[in-house]
Amino acid sequence: MLTRNSLYLLLWILFDGGLLTPLQPQPQQTLATEPKDNVIHLLGRRSHFQRVKRGWVWNQFFVLEEYMGSEPQYVGKLHSDLDKGEGTVKYTLSGDGAGTVFTIDETTGDIHAIRSLDREEKPFYTLRAQAVDIETRKPLEPESEFIIKVQDINDNEPKFLDGPYVASVPEMSPVGAYVLQVKATDADDPTYGNSARVVYSILQGQPYFSIDPKTGVIRTALPNMDREVKEQYQVLIQAKDMGGQLGGLAGTTIVNITLTDVNDNPPRFPKSIFHLKVPESSPVGSAIGRIRAVDPDFGKNAEIEYNIVPGDGGNLFDIVTDEDTQEGIIKLKKPLDFETKKAYTFKVEASNLHLDHRFHSAGPFKDTATVKISVLDVDEPPVFSKPLYTMEVYEDTPVGTIIGAVTAQDLDVGSSAVRYFIDWKSDGDSYFTIDGTEGTIATNELLDRENTAQYNFSIIASKVSNPSLTSKVNILINVLDVNEFPPEISVPYETAVCENAKPGQIIQIVGAVDRDLSPAGQQFSFRLAPEAVIKPNFTVHDFRNNTAGIETRRNGYSRRQQELYFLPIVIEDSSYPVQSSTNTMTIRVCRCDSDGTILSCNVEAIFLPVGLSTGALIAILLCIVILLAIVVLYVALRRQKKKDTLMTSKEDIRDNVIHYDDEGGGEEDTQAFDIGALRNPKVIEENKIRRDIKPDSFCLPRQRPQVEDNTDIRDFIHQRLQENDADPAAPPYDSLATYAYEGNGSVAESLSSIDSLTSEADQDYDYLSDWGPRFKVLADMFGEEESYNPDNVT
Repeated sequence: MLTRNSLYLLLWILFDGGLLTPLQPQPQQTLATEPKDNVIHLLGRRSHFQRVKRGWVWNQFFVLEEYMGSEPQYVGKLHSDLDKGEGTVKYTLSGDGAGTVFTIDETTGDIHAIRSLDREEKPFYTLRAQAVDIETRKPLEPESEFIIKVQDINDNEPKFLDGPYVASVPEMSPVGAYVLQVKATDADDPTYGNSARVVYSILQGQPYFSIDPKTGVIRTALPNMDREVKEQYQVLIQAKDMGGQLGGLAGTTIVNITLTDVNDNPPRFPKSIFHLKVPESSPVGSAIGRIRAVDPDFGKNAEIEYNIVPGDGGNLFDIVTDEDTQEGIIKLKKPLDFETKKAYTFKVEASNLHLDHRFHSAGPFKDTATVKISVLDVDEPPVFSKPLYTMEVYEDTPVGTIIGAVTAQDLDVGSSAVRYFIDWKSDGDSYFTIDGTEGTIATNELLDRENTAQYNFSIIASKVSNPSLTSKVNILINVLDVNEFPPEISVPYETAVCENAKPGQIIQIVGAVDRDLSPAGQQFSFRLAPEAVIKPNFTVHDFRNNTAGIETRRNGYSRRQQELYFLPIVIEDSSYPVQSSTNTMTIRVCRCDSDGTILSCNVEAIFLPVGLSTGALIAILLCIVILLAIVVLYVALRRQKKKDTLMTSKEDIRDNVIHYDDEGGGEEDTQAFDIGALRNPKVIEENKIRRDIKPDSFCLPRQRPQVEDNTDIRDFIHQRLQENDADPAAPPYDSLATYAYEGNGSVAESLSSIDSLTSEADQDYDYLSDWGPRFKVLADMFGEEESYNPDNVT
């Protein structure tokens, strides 16, 4: 301590004397009992021509943190060159902590810390100092800035900010395998002393793990640590400052280390032989037993695969692994039969799926056990000799014909008799019957292959001693064809021949079909019908492959002479009995180009000019249609106009009165309508007077026509009158052309509505006879002495 204080004094003398002038000297530890060592000199005012000596020779103080003394801690002293010790200078302090943390004696310039400081809270304080004249209150020197640094002490222990730690390392790792790196933090000043220099050590967890004192890296310390022996380890780590020296502060943390599994253990069967008992009735695919090999490893390293070693009975069984329990499930691949074999023995091998090459040297990672299976006898249903029976029968076979038989046996000890019956599921099963004892199948109805070509049904066999035990087999019966139908042309062909065809040219290839079920290799033959052999225009060329070609025999054909040719072809099959049919083909003569391409097959094309194209012909036809439409429309309009002129009064609905603008010929004018149908055939006009010229001036005496009894005409008119009276759709006016009966001696008299019985007033039309021959018809029509009745006239 004395040496250090002497050094401080020497440095102060050198600086104060101007021999040394450092700007940033290294901090030194300052004690409160040595006030003369910590002095800052302030430069006073000199004359302009005087040499100025450096005023600030030291610009920072040091103060110890966590000072616990009873007196304020002395920090340092401010002093001005102008201060002669006469009490005329006053020192002031401002800045960080001035007045609250640090105080200054205004007369002496001594600075003290009035409270304990913590470097971890604030490492330094920046203050400003000034010397002031007490009398004038004016600054003697400019305000100067200095720093007070808080000097660190070892008051903080190292801390593990990320602890506690969790780590893992594979089992069986070699010595020095990396596990984890821990890190402790010390809040003390790392630039001052050893307060922040941390050293790591293990307090708990040896001898399994070690730690690097400087880096904090944890590594394995023992080889071949086995997870199956111990899986979890808890290691206590210590971090100590002051480089681990005595008196340093320490902190601890816990590291939980887990050994992860590796596949270092093979599976092992707990016993070498497994015994299983299986009923012979067990269905195929069912589980009949379980075996298990034990693997102390974990997860995928403990996954086991089971396999049956080829040997006795191994082909009847299979084994799979249960993913949840890692057990081997033995399943049945084929049916068991106690009467055939009562016991099976085979070996099962268990091995790991995921191997670790590092442990291959330890031996094979698999184990083998023996499985013995005993088959138990069960009362079973009868067994058919075949899994499927196929039979054949010809169609139209007589009822009761036996077509085949089925056989089933009871294979159990003390076999029982068997009964057969058909499993009725549809009406089709009634076509056959079965003998319940012998198992023979016979027809029950006539069969028709064209109706049903195949029958499929089931037969059930049951034990007499136990009818509930049954078995079933499918029966497939094919109905064989009898040649009933002749072959026919397969499709309706549209055959054409060119006018410029040459002899021997094939114009069509035809085929044939047969509704019978043709046996393999059946052949159809083609030939001309006998009536077409004489002077044939065409012939048939049989290709011997169930097809034939139509061949021309003439050198050219003419559509003008004959457009269609009918060719009868006889088609014959090769079955027994032989069936044949005659098919007529229609061959149309067409116009073709030189290459044989058909241009036209229409008859109308023969008469068309050669120079006109198809478009021109269509245009001509369209014009003709338009002209015809115009003519028809014109005629229809003319007829409508003529009908409109005939109706002069639409209000008078009783009569249809026709007015003529020109003078007619009277009775002689018969061109308006033909009344010959209503004339009395018995009346003969002896004196025929011309009706197209004006008669002489003399007046002929009025002669009432002789009315004879014409019952048939009266009944006809009366019947028509009643029909129209009862028809609500009849027009409310008369048609004289329909109902008027004119002529001598008409017993029907006049039917005009003008002279009806139901008129409102009787009228006398006798004056019409005085108008001359031209009005003779009207005089005869309205001259009758009958009342007008519109309800009786339609």
